[in-house]
Amino acid sequence: MSRPAQRLVAALLMLVAAILSGPAIAAAPAGKVLLVISSHGAEGGQERPGFEMDELSQAYAVFVDNGFHVEIASPQGGEPVADEYDPAKPYNARVLGDPSFLASFRQTRRLIDVKANAYRAIFVIGGKGAMFDLPTNSDLKHLIAATYEAGGVIGAVCHGPMAFANLRLSDGSALIAGRKVTGFSNEEEALFGKRWVPHFPAFLEDALRGAGGQFSKGAIMLDHVVTDSRLITGQNPYSTARTAEAVVAALGQTVAPRSPYADENSVTAIRAMLDGARTEVAEAIAANPLQYDIPLIAVWGYYRTLQAGTDRDMLAQGLAVMELAEPHFADPEFKLIMDEVRKRLASSK
Repeated sequence: MSRPAQRLVAALLMLVAAILSGPAIAAAPAGKVLLVISSHGAEGGQERPGFEMDELSQAYAVFVDNGFHVEIASPQGGEPVADEYDPAKPYNARVLGDPSFLASFRQTRRLIDVKANAYRAIFVIGGKGAMFDLPTNSDLKHLIAATYEAGGVIGAVCHGPMAFANLRLSDGSALIAGRKVTGFSNEEEALFGKRWVPHFPAFLEDALRGAGGQFSKGAIMLDHVVTDSRLITGQNPYSTARTAEAVVAALGQTVAPRSPYADENSVTAIRAMLDGARTEVAEAIAANPLQYDIPLIAVWGYYRTLQAGTDRDMLAQGLAVMELAEPHFADPEFKLIMDEVRKRLASSK
């Protein structure tokens, strides 16, 4: 072999050695992200609660659209059981028609088989099943700690942050001690989680506070995302896409533009109305009702009235939101509910 050829081979060997000896997180492709879902579910979430497909599909779409290679893992591997969901929702329809997603979802990797430091980010999907098998999974704890300590970003949404509640780093410190976090709030749990709450090890909010987390929350079922350096959390399912995008931003990338989903437009409209823009919101919905999830707006208003109790201002808020949906939601039962709320409001003067 000639001397120039020998030098070229030597240089190539040095390059290979440098790649193999460097941190795996830096050797990931343009971006390698692991989505983690619960294996707890059974019988469509009826026998045991599982994970939220809406959250999985939205997070998957965000990371793929921002150029990341996405893998899915679960404690037991294989195809975990999702809670009941609508496959016609645009984000669900998209992934269910994506062969790459289906291949990964139907054969999720077992957490025990996943190598630490192989990912730039780990994102934990919610659903009530996450309350049961993720917080006690030692493989997940190791993966999260190793990824975080290697400079990676850690994210979770809804009940997913429960995986952080008793997670410690290699120096023994709690991951979330003194850190800003959010997740499914006690108020949301009281309204929407009644069936499984008696079986929970703890309320998520209480568990995160107990681990030293600085917990914050927004109004029920409105998007709320908290970024604390490389720790990103979202409050509920309607926070999913923005939470995933916050992870992308924390990885140093410009987030790809996208059109918001109808349910995102709806929670944005509700927030704007609560902030005093009732006329503007009503006009926007009237101009293009197909851009909104009208039943979601109606249901949000109804649950706000349930949450209100004797709080007259909150009761009026709930009714006002229901009235946003009323012109576009021809449901006789909904009309009757609104009449009852109006009577409650009148009697509370």
